[in-house]
Amino acid sequence: MTTPRFDILGQAISDASRTRMLCELLDGRAFTNKELASAAGVTPQTATAHLRILKEAGLVLAEKSGRCVYHRLAGPEVAQALEQLAAIAPADSLYRAQQRKAGGLATVRSCYDHLAGPLAVAMAKAFLSQGMLIDENGGYRAVPSDLWHRIGVLLPDRPGRQPFVRPCLDWTERQPHVAGPLGRQILTHGLDVGWLKRHKHKRGLVVTAPGRVAYDQILDVRPEVAASA
Repeated sequence: MTTPRFDILGQAISDASRTRMLCELLDGRAFTNKELASAAGVTPQTATAHLRILKEAGLVLAEKSGRCVYHRLAGPEVAQALEQLAAIAPADSLYRAQQRKAGGLATVRSCYDHLAGPLAVAMAKAFLSQGMLIDENGGYRAVPSDLWHRIGVLLPDRPGRQPFVRPCLDWTERQPHVAGPLGRQILTHGLDVGWLKRHKHKRGLVVTAPGRVAYDQILDVRPEVAASA
């Protein structure tokens, strides 16, 4: 029987600088070596060594575009694992620093390819209370509703190999938000129609004035503490 090499993963995430790099990558975007070095507070040379360890552990991928090399998380399963670990990690100075970087209290942010933070948790509760989602054995099942289309979600005709929607424990709220293709569609639609905007240098997102109205009218969710644009 093959034994999972938890020791390799443990070594990769045991350094605070590498942890900062992974947190920087949690919003799903790709960054250069220099950008990640700045986020971690180390030199580009040191960042190169750290990224090599993260790549060897299968946590990060490198992609070349023109003259630049960009680094991103290896996939959504890596983001999910990191989010789960963050939810049980001690709330030390690094945790608080990441909250500030995510945008104050991190009310609206992205977790790789889906929404996270208090607004996302409120949405998950609304989906359950309005019967759009059903909690089944610790997982979620999406139920047809006219409201899905209004927030940019197209339900599949038949179940796929991977869950269309799943709960993801939010690392600041300690409650679930929605992940999977359904969560990705909500975030993508919000950005496409201008309900949400990305910060240039923060992981946090901004809920625009039209977005505040839309989420209130459609889901009865009021992002009152989120910044508006």
